Amino acid sequence: MFSRFFFIIAPFFIVNVSAEQMVHITIGSDAVSSLSENKINNKIIKSQGGVTLMSVPESKIEEISHLMHENFNRCGGFIYHSNLEKAKKAFEPQITNKKIMDYTIGQEVVVNSFLKKANATKIYEVISKLSTFKNRHYRSTYGVDSQNWIKSQWEILVKNRTDARVEFFKHEYSQPSVILTIQGDKNPEDIIILGGHGDSINHMGEGGSEKVAPGADDNASGIAVLTEILRVIVEENYKPEKTIKIISYAAEEVGLRGSNEIAERMQNTNANIVGVMQFDMTNYPGSEGKLFLISDYTNSSQNTFVGKLIDKYIQIPWGFGKCGYACSDHASWTNSGFIASFPFEASMKDYNPNIHTDRDTLDKSKDSASHALNFAKLGIAYLVELDR
Repeated sequence: MFSRFFFIIAPFFIVNVSAEQMVHITIGSDAVSSLSENKINNKIIKSQGGVTLMSVPESKIEEISHLMHENFNRCGGFIYHSNLEKAKKAFEPQITNKKIMDYTIGQEVVVNSFLKKANATKIYEVISKLSTFKNRHYRSTYGVDSQNWIKSQWEILVKNRTDARVEFFKHEYSQPSVILTIQGDKNPEDIIILGGHGDSINHMGEGGSEKVAPGADDNASGIAVLTEILRVIVEENYKPEKTIKIISYAAEEVGLRGSNEIAERMQNTNANIVGVMQFDMTNYPGSEGKLFLISDYTNSSQNTFVGKLIDKYIQIPWGFGKCGYACSDHASWTNSGFIASFPFEASMKDYNPNIHTDRDTLDKSKDSASHALNFAKLGIAYLVELDR
């Protein structure tokens, strides 16, 4: 928190007045009353279509994140905006995709051969490693170190690819996002994005950036899925027609900050993103291994396509669910007008109850990555089918 102190000199006393730094967020209108009930100072600027724009003290951002998780089962649960002008765009219809997508399934031979290579043990190893960091908090040294590790692993995987690069996307806080790019061979202007957040948080008690937050499921599991997708397509020497970007977002837990900034940058540069898939919590089989597609703040046409991919290639039970406004990074892309989908590990009532604590460890997912393997396979199928 940045504070200014004003001293008024009077004959017999000094008055100390501290002004809090206020920032702008958009949040689900259903959650607004919760802030007032918990005595979080806020000023409502606009409400429309179930979304409310307000200003809140920057010092309360993590407390708001905790409320969204505890009361509404939303990770993040709001979007942090760098200024009021950008925040107001949340109410403006955004259409950025320039092409009508063909969601025909027709790459069975390639997809099936790739799916045979996907490996739960490899996914397990990445989850296990990321869980060893004390936390991956966006303002901690551990949050920086963990993103450095992810970047190094992705660089190793693509070291022999002249069409690939891995780079940091720097933010105003210490944790960077990591972006891997494989340049498309035929239609490089078209971009497919697979992403998940690299940060973790512990909402229990005091301590902030020094608390233990292994985040095995939330969201080492999503990063492990992305890493396995990358490993398979690289080892199979896949040459994409469209450009592929795989992203480990910073600071999702405190208002989708990393993904929102990246999505805004893509929007401002008129990037033609043909599809986005979010991987956030993939390994806790809370609904007996059933997979759920989040239907709100996502694209219904692409969701139908993803459902067909599950039936065709993954062949496990699945259904639709809702998680409310800004429950993960897909909302940043939707907010900027891009086509996004979010497959999730379980129904909202059955997802991992240990997240945002020091108990979010691999043993809570049966000490296995078998459920996450389904998501890696889905990501591979999505990527290959959307690429052609």
